[in-house]
Amino acid sequence: DAPGWSPAAARAAALLEEAADLLVLHRDFSAAVERCQAGCDSLGAGPGPERCLFVTSSAEVKCSLCVVGIQALAEMNRWREVLSWVLQYYHVPEHLPPKVLELCILLYSQVREPQVMLEVGSSWLRDQTNRSLPEYCSLLELYLAHVLLPLGRFEGAEELVRGSDVLHSEQQLALLGTIDESRCQWTRHEEMRSAAEEQQGAAAETVLGALSQKLLTMLTLLRRALRSMSSHFYLLPYKKMLLATFLLYLVVVRLDPASPTSLPFIYKLVQLFRQAWAAVLSPIHRPPIRD
Repeated sequence: DAPGWSPAAARAAALLEEAADLLVLHRDFSAAVERCQAGCDSLGAGPGPERCLFVTSSAEVKCSLCVVGIQALAEMNRWREVLSWVLQYYHVPEHLPPKVLELCILLYSQVREPQVMLEVGSSWLRDQTNRSLPEYCSLLELYLAHVLLPLGRFEGAEELVRGSDVLHSEQQLALLGTIDESRCQWTRHEEMRSAAEEQQGAAAETVLGALSQKLLTMLTLLRRALRSMSSHFYLLPYKKMLLATFLLYLVVVRLDPASPTSLPFIYKLVQLFRQAWAAVLSPIHRPPIRD
């Protein structure tokens, strides 16, 4: 055991070593998470909020256990559990160690879910105690770059920078310039997307117009054909005329001539239609010649 360490901290440190070996050497991520959980549970809640800033063995070990646990969960593609997993040991976002908050921001940005860290990062940065941490400025910049700006929260980003009493004037000007540049890129991207959507809409209208024109032409030809045959249809009995009309409807409208499976059926329908047409022109259906 390390000198000055409590038994709980020593046990947690041993579990941390096992978890690190399981993560790096054995690639047993599930077992690594179990060791991290056991180590954090052995430390308990403690007398108050624990931070990596404090030079206490339990706080350092707990922070390291959460770091290893986050990496193991990410390796198993269980990144959705990460934030709730660490908050069960730190309870509120304001108490997250800077290293843990950094890993969470980078992880959810990597999986393109930055909105998960929106409220968590804002709560952490507003906390008065966290403003005294040496990592505060770097985490503020990380939060801007990976959470607020990708979500288009430009006004909130400007308020955060202007209202910060930790950043000096040069840092504020640099961050405000970054925000303006990101806003311009966002605007150009939105304009390009709108233009692309308009082009797609115009192309769709063109295709629909062409299809409508073809359909109109087909219906016109069909109308002419039916008009030219109308003089013969009155000779056909009612049932045969209805059958011929239905067959013509199947051939012209319902079947896809380009489909290979429809060719035999179309051929049979055409043959039936020809037989029906021959029946129309046969001498049996011709009107009787009167003296």
